[in-house]
Amino acid sequence: MKTLIVFLFSIFSLSLYSQNDKPKRSAYSLEIAATETQQYGMEVKESPYFVKEKILQIYCGEKIFVECEIEADTISSMKVVEKNINPEKTIIIDFSQNAENRKEIRTDLYVKNPFSKILKYNASMFTPISQKWKSTSIIPIDPKLENFEMWPHSIITLVLENWKLE
Repeated sequence: MKTLIVFLFSIFSLSLYSQNDKPKRSAYSLEIAATETQQYGMEVKESPYFVKEKILQIYCGEKIFVECEIEADTISSMKVVEKNINPEKTIIIDFSQNAENRKEIRTDLYVKNPFSKILKYNASMFTPISQKWKSTSIIPIDPKLENFEMWPHSIITLVLENWKLE
């Protein structure tokens, strides 16, 4: 009887955690300021946040929670979750645009590092003006701190990859 109760509790716990997984974004219409006088719009299809293992694509306007598994001081797996129920292993990412002053459009990336090691990653951006992928520099995030990256132009989407703890 005791074994059955433990087994049922384990299954119940696993089902609760798996219900928090959010592997795909829902389809939506994205509209951002492209320039001082032009808007940029596109239909974002239902798509996975992780386009490949540990390669995250995030669109302007999205805020996500990325839960990580750590093995031997290395990020072994990453997944987007609905709620931040494990803050000690969840990276918070908020990608937004500030276009209140159309002459000074700014795109911001906020990343919170929950780990006791420096968090590093690489980024590439896709802008409405160039319509090409371009590498961009990212400042490493110290343990248990947050980082704000700002670009003085519009960005549609970022790809964040090569996640490392040092």
